[in-house]
Amino acid sequence: MLVLGSSLPVALLAGLGLVALAFASEPERREWTVDGVAREALVCVPPQAKTNAVPVVFVFHGHGGNTRHMARSFPCHTLWPEALVVYMQGVPTPGRLTDPEGKKSGWQNRSGDYADRDLKFFDAVLETLRSEYRVDEKHLFATGHSNGGGFTYLLWAARPYAFDAFAPCAAVALQVGRLTPKPVLHVAGEKDALVKFVWQQRVLEAVRKVNQCGGEGRPWGTNATFYASSAAAPVIALIHPGGHELPPEAAPSIVRFFKERSAPPTRKDLP
Repeated sequence: MLVLGSSLPVALLAGLGLVALAFASEPERREWTVDGVAREALVCVPPQAKTNAVPVVFVFHGHGGNTRHMARSFPCHTLWPEALVVYMQGVPTPGRLTDPEGKKSGWQNRSGDYADRDLKFFDAVLETLRSEYRVDEKHLFATGHSNGGGFTYLLWAARPYAFDAFAPCAAVALQVGRLTPKPVLHVAGEKDALVKFVWQQRVLEAVRKVNQCGGEGRPWGTNATFYASSAAAPVIALIHPGGHELPPEAAPSIVRFFKERSAPPTRKDLP
């Protein structure tokens, strides 16, 4: 049996993604108005979402990114066609590390920033999904890259009750003290020149403490280490040799992680 995100060659994983593409729903652009501002997202809805409870994955692009590029480069909807996947679009936001004038799209970094416009956007989208489809409330997930990964951490701090697990990439958490134990997969590049690797290492150390992970980790797929948790909140550190960009194994590994969280009857939280 083949498992996405395991130690399979990248070329084979890509081939599996092409097979899944034939069964994935086409992304549909949807609009919401939040505090008088038009917001949008690409939504990929599996055919069974009206009749069967489906997991939901929220995906957040990095600073200056957009939904269509994220759907192409981080295709969760093709790797997991049974899930309802939402690629969220940010709005012009000053960056902490780049774009201080805020000409490019991004996300708030902390609770209270910009009147919580992005948290409100998430709330509005989730409310719509719950009203239109059968959402599996036990299996909601969030992932994002860079600034989008930081917003993923913010969702963990501000909306922990809504999610089963998180997968931030090339990002740091600015409110670690507000985190409660939740399963997480963090992707980091050893040569990241933007979000420094040492910063991400510190966050990973803090998250392992929050999630009550003790002892040595064990291998988990390509470039990844699994740390068991006494709080049923394992931490997976996917450390690749590259920089700020997402490595080829990121999306398949994250989808594997989310799917394992959704797989009955037991979860693989312990070795």
